Amino acid sequence: MMFDLRGLDRLNRRTFLTRSAAGIGLAALGSLVADEARGAVAGLPHFKPKAKRVIYLFQSGAPSQMDLFDYKPNLKARHGENLPDSIRMGQRLTGMTAGQSKFPVAPSIFKFAQHGNSGHWMCELLPHTAKWADSIAVVKSMQTSAINHDPAVTFFQTGQELAGRPSIGSWLSYGLGSENKDLPAYVVLTSRGSGRPDDQPLYDRLWGSGFLPTQHQGVKLRNQGDPVLYLSDPPGVDRALRRDMLDDLGELNKMKFATAGDPEIATRVAQYEMAFRMQTSVPDLINVGKEDQKTLDQYGPEVKRPGSYAYNCLLARRLAERGVRFVQLFHMGWDHHGGLPTALRGQCRDTDQPTAALLADLKNRGLLDDTLIVWGGEFGRTVYSQGSLTATDYGRDHHPRCFTVWLAGGGVKGGVSHGETDDYCYNVTKDPVSVHDLHATILHLLGIDHEKLTFKFQGLDARLTGVEPSKVVKALLA
Repeated sequence: MMFDLRGLDRLNRRTFLTRSAAGIGLAALGSLVADEARGAVAGLPHFKPKAKRVIYLFQSGAPSQMDLFDYKPNLKARHGENLPDSIRMGQRLTGMTAGQSKFPVAPSIFKFAQHGNSGHWMCELLPHTAKWADSIAVVKSMQTSAINHDPAVTFFQTGQELAGRPSIGSWLSYGLGSENKDLPAYVVLTSRGSGRPDDQPLYDRLWGSGFLPTQHQGVKLRNQGDPVLYLSDPPGVDRALRRDMLDDLGELNKMKFATAGDPEIATRVAQYEMAFRMQTSVPDLINVGKEDQKTLDQYGPEVKRPGSYAYNCLLARRLAERGVRFVQLFHMGWDHHGGLPTALRGQCRDTDQPTAALLADLKNRGLLDDTLIVWGGEFGRTVYSQGSLTATDYGRDHHPRCFTVWLAGGGVKGGVSHGETDDYCYNVTKDPVSVHDLHATILHLLGIDHEKLTFKFQGLDARLTGVEPSKVVKALLA
């Protein structure tokens, strides 16, 4: 008997799944849907983690490091002097100051003091954060390659300056999965600061999943109306009917998956189910009225206003205790090219008390030990002033060469001051830390070897920390 081998060619994956619609194909779909509540990568974490989750307090617009954390008292004697060429060394400038012929030094007008046993220097505008000096690790030697906001923010969120890569929260969702089947693994909250209400915009791609499966993208909670679009059922549709609709839609998607084998179909089914569960979990999450008055007072007067930084800090704690893996707060308003003294006061008034309250709240609930807190922006500010040089109206340009971030909580060695800058707060003189180094350290605290968390993309094993050598900053580890 002749056997037509050409028939075997047609028994490809799609055909196999089609013929197995009632068996293996649907089992595969069920497995993929179930994976949303588990780690998507086998063998993770690589080692015992110090932190289970991250709350990233991203200060969008770039806070001025020498006005907040990197104290340079000797600059007062150099007020108005031109920044020496030996310090700038021909480094690139933005288009906003490239035409300046002079670069007048603008010392901070704010008072600084040392705090805690660690002796961290902090500005007078941060009295609440200062009380946590011995619990935070301050990195004064951060560096980045980007000099403009969009690529710089994108770099911090995705490890690349060009848009389209997965965000750090998406990498963690992909690698570690979720601890709560009723909430996304990655949630984003945004607030607009009083320091500069018309500050740089944010884009949804900053919390996108890039080339990772779309179930790992961040879910943004809105500040007005339903926190998530279409969270409420349409008029005339009750919950039972909604359940029936999803069940029928799920059956159709299973049939399509059995035919096509496209994993995005499984993602779609999983997201429909997540949305249904969020109809119950999200209203409970945002009901801050359940908090006792002592807790509310701790976060400050803005805590009950949806969309405020204080409100979002409280939501971050509520998300953390519900097992959300990565909570990203974006607080806009730090881009101070002019009028910095007034604007900085406004930003610190927005953020200082709620940030300290978040640390205290987590500690009181036993969550700080396994929750990693990261605070910082996309780059720093120049020591020289743009435009006016008075006590009320100096401003600072973008500065990627050195700036400050701090970390606290899960696995972080409190009281550490890492890295140093020169007398002009312009160049790093000791222990530089790159964006990828920071990412590698965050992943390490979560039990992940940054070189092993990869995803095949365009023939390469892509990773958050890229291909250039990156290191875990061990001095920050407890």
